[in-house]
Amino acid sequence: MNDAATLVKSTRVQPARARRLDFFAIAVRFQSVIGLILVAIGGIIFSPRRHGSILFVAPDNIANIVRAISETGIIAVGMTFVIITAGIDLSVGALLSLCSVLTATIMTTWGWGLVPTLLFVMTCGALFGCTQGAISTRFRLEAFIVTLAGLQVARGLALVISNNQYINISYGNGPGLAPPIFSVLGDRLFNNTVPVATLVFLVVAIVATFVLNFTRFGRYVFAVGGNERAARLSGVPVTLVKISVYAITGLVSAIAGIVHAGQFNFGSANDGTGYELTAIAAVVIGGTSLFGGAGSMIGTIAGAIMLGALANILQLNNINAALQLLATGAIIVVAAVLQSLVRRREGLGR
Repeated sequence: MNDAATLVKSTRVQPARARRLDFFAIAVRFQSVIGLILVAIGGIIFSPRRHGSILFVAPDNIANIVRAISETGIIAVGMTFVIITAGIDLSVGALLSLCSVLTATIMTTWGWGLVPTLLFVMTCGALFGCTQGAISTRFRLEAFIVTLAGLQVARGLALVISNNQYINISYGNGPGLAPPIFSVLGDRLFNNTVPVATLVFLVVAIVATFVLNFTRFGRYVFAVGGNERAARLSGVPVTLVKISVYAITGLVSAIAGIVHAGQFNFGSANDGTGYELTAIAAVVIGGTSLFGGAGSMIGTIAGAIMLGALANILQLNNINAALQLLATGAIIVVAAVLQSLVRRREGLGR
């Protein structure tokens, strides 16, 4: 009764305040799109010129931006599911390196064909994520701790399998050679304008958007993140949903690892460092709440493109890497603060 009275009281707001709250909430909800537009405008204004042309909007530069964000974008798609359930996954960058090493090793050393290799690597990634989710839920451990351990395990396995050496991929027909069709991941299509890696990112994002917005599982993900206890009382299989989102993150990390091996023609245990932070940043900037229960895949995609465009314009102006990190960090802080302010104004605590 007291809860109901409190709820009724909390909904009786003054019209003017409600209008301000709606405006602010809408602005925060679309913060990634607004940020992307601002970054694009800033990029055009501050871009270097060559023969009177703006380098930032040159087709080759745009292609470089979307290619550069493809791997972290794929990972961010999976991370969106995890963060909506109020979880976190720190193992994705190391899992990408492990899967790139596996891909290169299986095709060049084990002599497997393309399809068996892809299925095996994606299964390994999904099982890795599934195991992390099961440990976290079964023993009620914080996902932060479990996935931090997973990061070390994945990196260690990658180092053992590769012997801390680059596993180079050569193409052809015969022992020790990868199928030539695998090299298409490093190519561009449509008159050499659209990177294949970006198309993979778009396909993964479209499938994930459908699952999150138009399936029962997607509704369960939002329910678990919004109020886990209420979801459990409503019959939602909370444990299964939590394990599933980590399996999804593991699966997309494996896909990103395959793309990485195809783009660079090698597998390396030392690649993917920091990718987990970039993916988390894209999700948070995209408007997905770190407190769970709210988020969108479109926001994540816009957040990933925004980070890529920001890094690109800084590189075009020869801004050093340290300032790039500072700029990215400042944007993440602003996004998190805005989310916190919205929650306070809606009476949801921090």
